[in-house]
Amino acid sequence: MQITKNLSLLIIILLSTTSYAQSDIIDLTVTSKDHTTLVTAIKAAGLVTTLKEDGPYTIFAPTNEAFDKLPPKQLANLLNPENKATLASILSYHVIAGLLTETEIINKIKLENGSFTLQTVNGQQLVATLKDNSIVITDTAGNTSLLTKTSINGKNGIIHVVDTVLTPSN
Repeated sequence: MQITKNLSLLIIILLSTTSYAQSDIIDLTVTSKDHTTLVTAIKAAGLVTTLKEDGPYTIFAPTNEAFDKLPPKQLANLLNPENKATLASILSYHVIAGLLTETEIINKIKLENGSFTLQTVNGQQLVATLKDNSIVITDTAGNTSLLTKTSINGKNGIIHVVDTVLTPSN
């Protein structure tokens, strides 16, 4: 009887892991209650189709609370159709072409003497460093964002959750 229960549990775990890995990064984001603002922004910027492509992509996904840190009315302004290009630029600043796991980022930080420069899809750079064994991402304005959850794998990339919206230079 115990063997049957263990086998059933193993099958359930394998099925849930397989279906999770079958989802792309957009589907994973859509199912997250912590990323409803990000999903709204991705749709407003017209990036859904792009982020469903093969990739792979590494996404630094700001939470709803991260968007709440923006100055009042800034997000509402960015979501206006006339600001679609600006919003797309900000969101693509959170995307790296290629797959970078938490371990790979940490190893590159250590290999490069404490900081690792990441080239974003929008053409600008982010810098990854370590602070108290956590990965910190610094944008061009000097704002920092902490990776709070890492290595959420999808079929076309990986998501790392961040606690602050990263801001590219103009």
